[in-house]
Amino acid sequence: MASALAAKMGFNSLMRKQAKTFNVRISTMESDLEFSCEVKWKGKDLFDLVCRTLGLRETWFFGLRYNIKDTVAWLKMDKKVLDQEVPKEEPITFHFLAKFYPENAEEELVQDITQHLFFLQVKKKILEEEIHCPPEASVLLASYAVHAEYGDYDPAVHKPGFLAEEELLPKRVINLYQMTPEMWEERITACYAEHRGRTRDEAEMEYLKIAQDLDMYGVNYFLIRNKKGTDLLLGVDALGLHIYEPDNKLTPKCSFPWNEIRNISYSDKEFTIKPLDKKANVFKFNSSRLRVNKLILQLCIGNHDLFMRRRRVDSLEVQQMKAQAREERARKQVERQRLQREKQLREEAERARDELERRLIQLQDEADMANEALLRSEQTADLLAEKAQIAEEEAKLLAQKAAEAETEMQRIKVTAIRGQEERRLMEQKMLEAKMVALKMAEESERRAKEAEQLKQDLLEARESERRAKNKLLEITSKAVYMSPGLAPDSMPQDVSFSRENLSFDFKDTDMKRLSMEIEKEKVEYMEKSKHLQEQLNELKTEIESLKLKERETPLDIIHNQNTEQGTSKHSNFKKLTLQSTKSRVAFFEEL
Repeated sequence: MASALAAKMGFNSLMRKQAKTFNVRISTMESDLEFSCEVKWKGKDLFDLVCRTLGLRETWFFGLRYNIKDTVAWLKMDKKVLDQEVPKEEPITFHFLAKFYPENAEEELVQDITQHLFFLQVKKKILEEEIHCPPEASVLLASYAVHAEYGDYDPAVHKPGFLAEEELLPKRVINLYQMTPEMWEERITACYAEHRGRTRDEAEMEYLKIAQDLDMYGVNYFLIRNKKGTDLLLGVDALGLHIYEPDNKLTPKCSFPWNEIRNISYSDKEFTIKPLDKKANVFKFNSSRLRVNKLILQLCIGNHDLFMRRRRVDSLEVQQMKAQAREERARKQVERQRLQREKQLREEAERARDELERRLIQLQDEADMANEALLRSEQTADLLAEKAQIAEEEAKLLAQKAAEAETEMQRIKVTAIRGQEERRLMEQKMLEAKMVALKMAEESERRAKEAEQLKQDLLEARESERRAKNKLLEITSKAVYMSPGLAPDSMPQDVSFSRENLSFDFKDTDMKRLSMEIEKEKVEYMEKSKHLQEQLNELKTEIESLKLKERETPLDIIHNQNTEQGTSKHSNFKKLTLQSTKSRVAFFEEL
């Protein structure tokens, strides 16, 4: 069966070579690209096509990786694509990835596209835990990743829950703490809000500047054995070769910088590294497979070449790229300042408009209140007039009754002479009538006074009505005066953003100002680093009480021990390289 499968694979390979073209799929960190390639193409032809498509000029960091059996390999540039051990199916799938990492991302990465591809790859490795990242650094990195995607923080837009679907933290970090997704989002958002004013490129660069100080950043690990047969890990990165114990990928036991290595070679499964110091022993180790040795050799040669290249004068191509990058940054800086001025003017115009609208609404409210007061005054005046009329009619009626009572009294007097008894009775009745008349007169007088008072209230109500009307006229005149259509001299002029007024004028003064700002940034670098460390310590303090100690991984424990001892990636490398090459080789052999 195995022979039949091999024969089939050989037949497919033969058929592919007989064809004139073959199809490939290039998987980048953002999207997939598909090409139809000629059979005679070498690896460099395909690689150059991909770089041109992406607009990438810093090609020396990248390569085309493919999977082969249980390991990976990188496409050789000087060999035909189909003559290599690439996958047999079509389209052939390659992964366009960073093969070599810079020592200092901010100084070495020139193009924005280069920086963006590194950002995406490093972020993916951190989230997939291929690079160990402490929790506090994970939160800070997540905040820069959010800023790179969403821009400046705006509380009106970025409301709680807007990160619910985002993958921002490694699962190891989430499981390590008793914190809900809302609590993680709150802390990430708090950091995100502090990054206001940065562009996407600046946020990605800040991400890389923090990530490059992580112990596992840019390191390729391989399982090896020394002369004694001890299982160890070989780490290859931009600074040199590092030897680790299998359960500790963070702290190397010894390191060999590239400037101390004279020659690298392998024979079968044995790998040989000759130090620059000819008196020192040759550094040898074994790996399990020949294919792994080839991969180690590629990475060693590539990293060594870049290490030496960084310490030489830049080539004309790199100098040209850096000059173009500086000009582009200067142009973007001037453009950003222009946009900020435009934004500021727009915000001021919007604030002025909002203030006018608020004042207009206030005047309208005052006018409405005055109208309501006037309506109430009119209703009160009408009510008082009605009451006054009723009181006047009642007073007339009482006066009429009093007159009738007086007439009755006179009649009784005339009738009283008819008899003594009648007189007495009449006198009694007259007395009673007098009492009633007196009461009626008093009531009439009281009603008359009440009618007079009501007339006075009516006059006051009408005077209040007149004052209310005058107040309404005054408010209405103010509202009309504040209206944009009636008094243009009192309104701010319309803010116009024409291209002529905002045209880009790139002069030497802009370059000088930019140079001064760059110098200022260099002076503030130490303060920013100090602020970054304080920010990380503050984040660590905030979430430390919620940590579940029993869920810490071995790498978490090692990282905490290194932090307590004050050991960092760079300090440990410097300490190890201060030892003599001979002693380091001897130490490696004794492990």
